[in-house]
Amino acid sequence: MLNKNIQTFIACDAEYEDAKIVLFGAGFDGTTSFRPGTRFAPSAIRNESFGIETYSPYQDKDMLDYSYFDSGDLELPFGSTNRVVADIAMRADMILTDGKIPFMIGGEHLVTLGSVMAVSEKFDDLYIVHFDAHADLRDDYLGQKLSHACVIRRCHDIVGDGHIFQFGIRSGDREEFRFADKHTFMNKFNLDGLEDIVSQLKGKNVYLTVDLDVLDPSIFPGTGTPEAGGVTFDELRRSLTLVCSELNIVGCDVNELSPQYDQSGVSTAVACKIIREMLLALS
Repeated sequence: MLNKNIQTFIACDAEYEDAKIVLFGAGFDGTTSFRPGTRFAPSAIRNESFGIETYSPYQDKDMLDYSYFDSGDLELPFGSTNRVVADIAMRADMILTDGKIPFMIGGEHLVTLGSVMAVSEKFDDLYIVHFDAHADLRDDYLGQKLSHACVIRRCHDIVGDGHIFQFGIRSGDREEFRFADKHTFMNKFNLDGLEDIVSQLKGKNVYLTVDLDVLDPSIFPGTGTPEAGGVTFDELRRSLTLVCSELNIVGCDVNELSPQYDQSGVSTAVACKIIREMLLALS
């Protein structure tokens, strides 16, 4: 008997009822300000995920021992950024209502806003841990308040002062850094101090957002706005394992892969491995 060909992220094919973590793709790049292409990331990640193992020697854990469900990609409209954010919020809300953790694969970084909106409706006292090369704290970009350059500022509108912790930031305009000095915790250039923040956030509800351009572009060139500098794969892997295993993560995302800018496929392979390590650390 033949079955339908349904492509999922590796080992994320359990029954929905059995899964603690539910993946979904948000392939949108309608506000990308430099090089578009993140809309192709979710499908590329699913396809290339079968090039890695389900077993992590870093954590001595195997995805086959847990239940994950991949709900596929949202069909997001072009031309209505508000509708995109609303559709993402609706999918995340559905997953949260069923008592599961939404794990979104972007897409440009604006997609985070929809997921954070849904999570903040379920959890009043929400904190955000943010890995990125860019501050994303502009109040508007070219007159638009819904932009990948403004996503963390819009999240701040929701969660307020003292609830956002940013790591790896090495790019932004002067006003973004001045805003961060007053309203967020920002660790520039690297991931130093993460252990202290994890200690502070234990027992709290945390949303984790990972912009993969936090990585050094020599490791991860396949992104729309590459920034010289950045962290190594192992630094990011260790940090994400710490956050996911020690904190109460109520929602998360990985975003900003643009696979077509790295024809070697290495950037997509890196994204796959980061997602595997996060899934296992959350399990």
